[in-house]
Amino acid sequence: MVTYKTKEDFLKMEMAGKVVSNIHYEIYTSAKPGMTLKDLDNIAKEIVEKSNVTSSFLGYPQPGSIDFPAYICASPNDVIVHGIPNNYVIKEGDLLSIDAGVSYEGYHADAAFTFGIGQISDEDNNLIESTKYALNEAIKLVEDGQKLGTIGHKIDKIAIKKNLGNVKNYVGHGIGLEMHEAPQVPHYGKKNKGFELRTGMAICIEPMFNLGTSESTVDDDGWTVRTLDGKRSAHYEHTIALTEEGTRVFTPNLF
Repeated sequence: MVTYKTKEDFLKMEMAGKVVSNIHYEIYTSAKPGMTLKDLDNIAKEIVEKSNVTSSFLGYPQPGSIDFPAYICASPNDVIVHGIPNNYVIKEGDLLSIDAGVSYEGYHADAAFTFGIGQISDEDNNLIESTKYALNEAIKLVEDGQKLGTIGHKIDKIAIKKNLGNVKNYVGHGIGLEMHEAPQVPHYGKKNKGFELRTGMAICIEPMFNLGTSESTVDDDGWTVRTLDGKRSAHYEHTIALTEEGTRVFTPNLF
C-alpha cells in the first residue's frame, strides 16, 4: 500500500536518515584491512543503541530463511546485496557495500553505499562512481507527477553506456512506517510509463551495477546475493521524500 506522509512524519524520517548517514560515515572512516565485517556491524550497533532509534534490519523476516541477524548488510566484492556481517577479514583492494536502515518513532530511513579498501583498480573505481552517478541522476528526476519508468530508464541507460550489468531482479521501494512499502522502484523502464509519484510520498532508489552479468545467485543462508559470474558489484541507495517544500534526500553522504 502506498502511504502519504505529513510534515511531522517527514521530520521523523529525517531524524532516522541522520542516524543512517552517521552509521555510513563511521564505518567509512573506520574500515581498514584486518577488521572483520562483524566489527563494522558492531559500529552500527553502538550508534543505534545511543541514538534513540531501532534497527530496521535486525530481525527482519524472510520466508524460508532466518530472520536477518545484524544491524547492517555488509556485502564485499561479488556480493550484490544482503550480505550478512561475518568473520570475513577485510583486505586491501576489497570493494565493500554497506546498507543500513533505522526507524525513529516508527518512521524508517534506508541507504547504501560502496567504497574501496585502500588502493583499488581503475575498473573498480569506475564501477563505484558509475553506480553513484546513476543514483544521483535518478534523484534529479524525482518530482511530483514523475513516472517511475522515466527514472528506471535513466538508470538503465547509464549502465548500458558504461557497459555494466544492471541488476533488475532487486529493486527500490517505497518507505515510511514500513521499511519496504509500495511502490516498487525498478532500475529500468520506459519513459513516461509506470507508477506516478506524488507529493507526500517517500521512496528508496538503489541501483546495483556489476562488472559482468546482471544475473545473480543466492547463498544457502537465504540472504546473501552474489553475481552469477563472480565479478564485482556496487550498490548505492538514498531515501528520498517528495515534500511540500520540494524533493529532499534524508540520507546524505557525510564524506
